[in-house]
Amino acid sequence: MEKNRRHNRRFLFLFRLMYSGDMQIFRKRKRFRIANNDDLTAGEKAGKLFRAGDNCAQAVLQATCPGVREELVEMADVFGGGIDNSKCLCGAVAGAAMSLSLQGRGDRASDVVDEFKERFKTTCCKGLTARYDWLGQEHLENCRELTAATADMVARLLEEK
Repeated sequence: MEKNRRHNRRFLFLFRLMYSGDMQIFRKRKRFRIANNDDLTAGEKAGKLFRAGDNCAQAVLQATCPGVREELVEMADVFGGGIDNSKCLCGAVAGAAMSLSLQGRGDRASDVVDEFKERFKTTCCKGLTARYDWLGQEHLENCRELTAATADMVARLLEEK
């Protein structure tokens, strides 16, 4: 079981590198960081982070919580694929809840869940990705769009008092 898990993570790591356009797949990827650039929306930042290889939870967390510690970003790794590829709760929603909570706005996490459900009909990763081949190009593009939309939801909620 553990061997399968390591193999799946290694495959996902290599696939993400190829998806991001970095063909140097045998070199360990350094974490992609976006400079604090106010010209980009939270959604655009999250989309860039996702394309660079971070999962949905990590991308939302980093895009909406400036200066978040690396250990917390690594903790968010397990939420990708609906909690370690179990396809349960969408990792973007989990990353949103983490971000809001870290910024003292955990009381708004249910607002993200409600808005996400209203817009996408479910928070279940399996339901959100059912029509795509798992880890196929369309699947990843769909997840990137969900990730960007969720980051924008969080940014809007953080701006509200």
